[in-house]
Amino acid sequence: MQAKVVAHRDFSVSKIDDRLYGSFLEHLGRAIYGGIYEPGHPSADEDGFRRDVLDLVKDLNTPCCRYPGGNFVSAYNWEDGIGPRSERPVRLDLAWRTRERNQIGVNEFVDWCKKANTAPMLAVNLGSRGLDAARNFLEYCNHPGGTYWSDLRRKHGWASPHDVKLWCLGNEMDGPWQVGHKSAYEYGRLADETAKAMRGFDPSLELVVCGSSHSDMKTYPDWEATVLTECYDSADYISLHMYFANRERDTLGYLAKAEKLDRYITTVGGVIDYVKAKKRSKKTIGISFDEWNVWYHSNQQDKEILARNEWPDAPHLLEDVYNFEDVLQVGGILNTFIRRSDRVRIACIAQLVNVIAPIMTQDGGPAWRQTIYYPLYFASKYGRGTALRLVVDSPTYDCDEENDVPYLDVSAVHDEEANALSFFIVNRHMTDALDLDARLEGFGAAHVVEQVSIRHDDLNATNTASEPEKVAPVRGGDAKIEDGRLRATLKPLSYNLIRLSV
Repeated sequence: MQAKVVAHRDFSVSKIDDRLYGSFLEHLGRAIYGGIYEPGHPSADEDGFRRDVLDLVKDLNTPCCRYPGGNFVSAYNWEDGIGPRSERPVRLDLAWRTRERNQIGVNEFVDWCKKANTAPMLAVNLGSRGLDAARNFLEYCNHPGGTYWSDLRRKHGWASPHDVKLWCLGNEMDGPWQVGHKSAYEYGRLADETAKAMRGFDPSLELVVCGSSHSDMKTYPDWEATVLTECYDSADYISLHMYFANRERDTLGYLAKAEKLDRYITTVGGVIDYVKAKKRSKKTIGISFDEWNVWYHSNQQDKEILARNEWPDAPHLLEDVYNFEDVLQVGGILNTFIRRSDRVRIACIAQLVNVIAPIMTQDGGPAWRQTIYYPLYFASKYGRGTALRLVVDSPTYDCDEENDVPYLDVSAVHDEEANALSFFIVNRHMTDALDLDARLEGFGAAHVVEQVSIRHDDLNATNTASEPEKVAPVRGGDAKIEDGRLRATLKPLSYNLIRLSV
């Protein structure tokens, strides 16, 4: 079975924003406590942060990290997480029915970000709170000194401002499950006024308003149209969220859900253009896809934990153990973001450690890479540059999710500075290899630098503490350049990276 691709140097989608490979940490489960922060751990540094986790995060080279939520933020008082730890209150978190000890707050998180070589992306509470708390939070974080809130930060031991530039105005405010859920009009008005107040402090801030929590919401896409009508001029991005599951145990249907993601982005892009035209605006709002991942493996366990009504501290919630099949799904999601990087400027995998995450830890024990770590790692490392607009001719299949789904899922990124061209490829076919024939136009001489594949005979194979590399990349293959064409054999149900020097 053959699939053909044309990659032309001059036919591009967009320069990729590095923040397409962002991440997310919420005060949920063991993401913070037992994830990034475990003072008694053998690898803990002087601030209680796990060095083994930091090393894995730094390898991902994630440019930004969203915090502190998520559903958690919609009833969060940011002031609870500052000042001496012994004086911080213990609160009940209504979102996840747990207790929050507030031993990590914004100052500690910013310190962790510096160690992890990432930038903070902070969210303000527009559920139970509003404009006033948001502007105070901003002043506490970013003002040098000489005011109440900035001097309080200095008193707490952080003399220099954090200079956080990227802010989320609430979280999933379209969701009835959200504390402080609002109608689109109510939220749009609040977001607009909050944005204007924050810009009064610093016009250069980048502000993200809430879009739909997923594309099956009853209010979608009217929500986007209404919200953007109210706050288009004051916002920079609108957020989208989407999670993926294979509850039907249908691999082909599961992998086709990346096509639904593409349609979601296309629709919201159309809404953005509609409001832009209505406003007679020169500005194009971007999409911040600041929650995405596979999430379904832990659902039953989570129901059982929450049903106990015990309000535990940092329980094992949302701890999906990812399998090889999920590698293919995550690879397809990342390919979609690369192909739609003209619209999607920021994306945050949800989440980073333990909670539906590429990194897993044991309390007091090791940290390891889950299977989905690898496609994120390769995309983040080699997916910087310009996304190319490929012409693809691939055999297709039909399923309950979509029709005419290509077996070849491919994206390509040209890094002009490094003279590199990287192809990220998923073969979705269950049994057949794909013979790739990719014609290279406008690149001159090329040669294969590296070929990497991830494949396992067992779709349910997982990485664990005892077998941390059961599913892992393998280098090598038959990729070659012949007459200006890249030719390679792609094994069935495989994730592939092919890097060229051009």
